[in-house]
Amino acid sequence: MTSIYDFSVTSMEGETFKLERFRDQVLLVVNTASKCGLAPQLEGLEALHKKYHDQGLVVIGLPSNQFRQELDSDEAASEYCQVHYGVTFLMTKRVAVNGDDTDPLFDYLKTESGHGRIKWNYTKFLVGRDGQLVHRYAPTTTPESFTDAVVAALDSNAN
Repeated sequence: MTSIYDFSVTSMEGETFKLERFRDQVLLVVNTASKCGLAPQLEGLEALHKKYHDQGLVVIGLPSNQFRQELDSDEAASEYCQVHYGVTFLMTKRVAVNGDDTDPLFDYLKTESGHGRIKWNYTKFLVGRDGQLVHRYAPTTTPESFTDAVVAALDSNAN
């Protein structure tokens, strides 16, 4: 049976690793885009990262140009997020979230959520310490609005 821990991501620095690295932690997986009108959510994601990282929250931003709102290179996207929004959480190389080239992680998350296609940038997936999907949040749902769910996931089976 497949679990989220079977999937790999490649960091902006070029390191590829399995999400197994984050077993027993809470994951917040987000498809990002620098030029999207929802990009200010990066501030809220960073605030969650800073406040709850030591308690086991791992925020993972996966830039996507699926909706033609990402900068031309991974490096430009990473720099933009750092300079404009102070992002220090894990950012990966760009991925596709829909279509024939969909990143396997997004195929899995879409299936687990029971919803298909990613409709827009900043779709968020909260995954509990047990590796199970807790909730899929719509692009317009701000990180601040589901802080209680993050805290509950962190408190659930805390190590």
